Amino acid sequence: MKKVYVGMSADILHNGHLNILTIAKEKGKVIVGLLTDDAISSYKNPPVLNYDERKRMLSNISLVDEIVEQETLDYVSNLRKIKPDFVVHGNDWKEGKQKETRSRVISALKEWGGELIEPTYTPGISSTLIKEAIEENSRVESKGTTPMTRLRHLKKLLNERDLVRVLEAHNGLTGLIVENTKVDSKEFDAIWISSLTDSTAKGKPDTELVNFDSRFNTIEQILEVTTKPLIVDADTGGLAEHFRFHVRTLERLGVSAVIIEDKVGPKRNSLFGDEIKQEQASIDSFCEKIKAGKSSTVTKDFMIIARIESLNLQKGVDDAISRAESYIRSGADAIMIHCKEKDPKELFDFCERFKDFSQKVPLVAVPSSYSQISERQLSKIGINVVIYANHLLRSAYPAMVKTAKSILKEGKSDIASDKYCMPISKILRLIPEDY
Repeated sequence: MKKVYVGMSADILHNGHLNILTIAKEKGKVIVGLLTDDAISSYKNPPVLNYDERKRMLSNISLVDEIVEQETLDYVSNLRKIKPDFVVHGNDWKEGKQKETRSRVISALKEWGGELIEPTYTPGISSTLIKEAIEENSRVESKGTTPMTRLRHLKKLLNERDLVRVLEAHNGLTGLIVENTKVDSKEFDAIWISSLTDSTAKGKPDTELVNFDSRFNTIEQILEVTTKPLIVDADTGGLAEHFRFHVRTLERLGVSAVIIEDKVGPKRNSLFGDEIKQEQASIDSFCEKIKAGKSSTVTKDFMIIARIESLNLQKGVDDAISRAESYIRSGADAIMIHCKEKDPKELFDFCERFKDFSQKVPLVAVPSSYSQISERQLSKIGINVVIYANHLLRSAYPAMVKTAKSILKEGKSDIASDKYCMPISKILRLIPEDY
């Protein structure tokens, strides 16, 4: 009997899958190369069902004769082992991300005279579309979210995924951008509310000049129009006795986590480096602040994340490791290791040593300076949360300046409107009328 190879994710089985398997079965013995969880996560969101669950489902379909693991999006390794007479795949991969995969399959099949069969892709159906429909129905039914549901969601994501992707927002509009932006089924998992972007958007320096009352106002603007979990940057957290009350307020609002940094004295952004003298808090005093925050929480879901500044203050990996151990013992739910170097060698060293900790918590990174390091690389060294901390504000400012200069230069706005601005009708449609 001839061998027929079919590569599949099979996360949500639908009619399109059955059509492909039926065509394959007509040609011979059907061998399904079932993509692993890591293979799926390499090009889109992680699967809803894990590998074993998906394998069990496929095993009960009479059209399938054998299932093998496909560890990457690339078929070639499996094809050379099996040497199938046919590979069957819908014709949708002639364009887009899988175009190169298709080309490699064709080249591999030529080695032993195999044939690629490409049935017409079943229109109007895909796992991605089904997931989006489920999510849309869920939003319609829930009309948003509740503080408790949102609060719990970050811990749920950390339990389910190797990597949680977070983008900053500094007002309601940018919150909507984080909420709704999707590319090839990928999206941001949570929202970061930064003291830097919040204060800069208000035209104020990032020195804790914008007080918590004003910060809470921004947080509520974003909460009102989004459903994703929120992580709030609270700078140093202030005095321990004040931090307790901030934690209680954030938790009540439905915020999932707060991050505090282990520095003392007047707030200065870490990216200033040696330009401005900055002092790190003692381990004991910062541990007391963590304990104060944890003692004021009502639920087990609200997270206090300790941000370590040792690498930025040239105190080295040993100091960072010592602080991480102490902070975790004091109740920190996660550790953010901060690094302002373009070459994050010390961050990599820290992560390698962190793997030996007996008490494990999630690791958080903010790759603003080392932006050339990919999410996949960070995940491999043990990072669980990647925060893109200021990119929406940084991209908005030059665009707005360009528009302003165009108006001044031309003495009219038509060029700016046509070249740099979206139509006002589209802006009006960005805001849901029934949120």
